[in-house]
Amino acid sequence: MPQIAQRSDYLLSQLDVLEAESIQIFREVAAEFERPVLLFSGGKDSIVMLRLAQKAFWPAPIPFPVMHVDTGHNFPEVIEFRDRRVAETGIRLVVASVQDSIDSGRVVEEKGRRASRNRLQTTTLLDAIEEHQFDAAFGGARRDEEKARAKERVVSFRDEFGQWDPKNQRPELWNLFNTRIVRGEHVRVFPLSNWTELDIWDYVRREELELPLIYFAHNRRVFERDGLLLDAETGFANRGDDEPEFDATVRYRTVGDASCTGAVKSTALTLDEVIEEIAATRITERGQTRADDRTSEAAMEDRKKEGYF
Repeated sequence: MPQIAQRSDYLLSQLDVLEAESIQIFREVAAEFERPVLLFSGGKDSIVMLRLAQKAFWPAPIPFPVMHVDTGHNFPEVIEFRDRRVAETGIRLVVASVQDSIDSGRVVEEKGRRASRNRLQTTTLLDAIEEHQFDAAFGGARRDEEKARAKERVVSFRDEFGQWDPKNQRPELWNLFNTRIVRGEHVRVFPLSNWTELDIWDYVRREELELPLIYFAHNRRVFERDGLLLDAETGFANRGDDEPEFDATVRYRTVGDASCTGAVKSTALTLDEVIEEIAATRITERGQTRADDRTSEAAMEDRKKEGYF
């Protein structure tokens, strides 16, 4: 009887396992649903998702469009990157505009110092899903980000009103996903559920993915509010007279609405330096950078129940 060769290199790396899991999720959802869409903002998580989707269907093109729910309060560097990346891939971009929702009377813009368009995205997102008849939306949420995120299934059910109820989530046994819905319902799908922020950065380094420069240390005009360094250059954060602006060397761990996304002091100019910084931190990226998540421990869960990302 011939001897069976023993392989010593069979074990996959952590990133290989995560990548394979995410690719399987993309393929399963594309096979089960009629009109998927990938939520793409130009941030690091959606950039990683775009690469995973490319790998999932290569050499064919990605078989669904990408959509950006645009608050209108964006960092210019991120929008420039978004448009350039979409042009490079040749994928169709759908822009759902919060400003259009305000102009049409669908939502009312908040007033005051802490006004933000972040919550208004919910209506814009649900309207776009209904208009384009999307039945599955890929999002970049990760379970390590925040307590409400950790309650999500990979395939997370939304009812006919777009609402999420943690008590109504379907069980997921191993990698078996319940994809059954009726017309008017949809699911959010999170291929990065089991990834961490450090995994994302390791993958960016391995795949040599380009990111907006806002993720690396740079000089920026900012002001401090509630322990956060908010952007003073775009004018979206409604700085008060008692909140003096100043120059600081900062970078962003996440990029969202400029009115409520804070920067962190950093000297990390390279991927290796960012990864070293992330490995040493004990504060989650949302906890350190998102003003809207500091209102209460249940802030994110409340928004998700309304239909938020």
